[in-house]
Amino acid sequence: MPASPSLDKHTEFARCLESNKVGTLAPFHWLALAFKDIASAPMLSLIYGLVFTIIPASIMYLVFYSGTHLVILPAAVAFALIGPAFASGLYDVAWELEKGHKPTLTHSLKSMFRNPAGEWGFAILLMVIMIVWMRLAALIHALYPNVPDPTFEQLSAFLTLGSIVGGVLMAVVFAISAFTPQIMMERRVDIMTAVVSSIHAVKTNAHAMFVWGVLIVGLVIIGFATGAAGFIVIMPLLSYASWHGYIAIIKTKKARGYE
Repeated sequence: MPASPSLDKHTEFARCLESNKVGTLAPFHWLALAFKDIASAPMLSLIYGLVFTIIPASIMYLVFYSGTHLVILPAAVAFALIGPAFASGLYDVAWELEKGHKPTLTHSLKSMFRNPAGEWGFAILLMVIMIVWMRLAALIHALYPNVPDPTFEQLSAFLTLGSIVGGVLMAVVFAISAFTPQIMMERRVDIMTAVVSSIHAVKTNAHAMFVWGVLIVGLVIIGFATGAAGFIVIMPLLSYASWHGYIAIIKTKKARGYE
């Protein structure tokens, strides 16, 4: 029996999901909704917040007490593999609240296995990009002036190339990761469909996503400035807000009621 058109469409590889257009300041609304989610599920938010606090705190501890930056790469790779999985748990909490259900730790943990091939494939993709980023940084460091007190002019080539490469890679990572985990968890599509759809959504909402990117960087800086303690609140906040951004931007056949 031939497959139905709806099934063919669902299993189509590397398709692009349509996107809505949101206002430039929409990310502030996502954060406001995220605060409501934290208030609605404080214990689960605290549990996941502690997990996300331990990881960067461990990285900071290793760098500080080992006296070498060589531990950053393996620690960052471990975070790239583990982080998206636990973020899925927070997305599930926000999704359950959206549906009017009471979220539970068991249900949120099961979300890590809703689309294992896609979710772990995405984690590996982030790991590969991170390794490439680290290697490029090491190569660029060779341009650092080999003199005691380099002038700004002597540093210009190093700073310029480093800023360009870092900026491009940061933009790429942001574009592919903005909505990819949420799409894979809810829609259970292949990783390429999720990545292509995320890039398209970011491109369609460039102004709003720029604001969202600035907010993420600002909150992460605050998290590290507090010795990683701030991540207890910041990581659940960013994860819930990311879910609301996904709801607002990625089109669905039926209107979502929790935006």
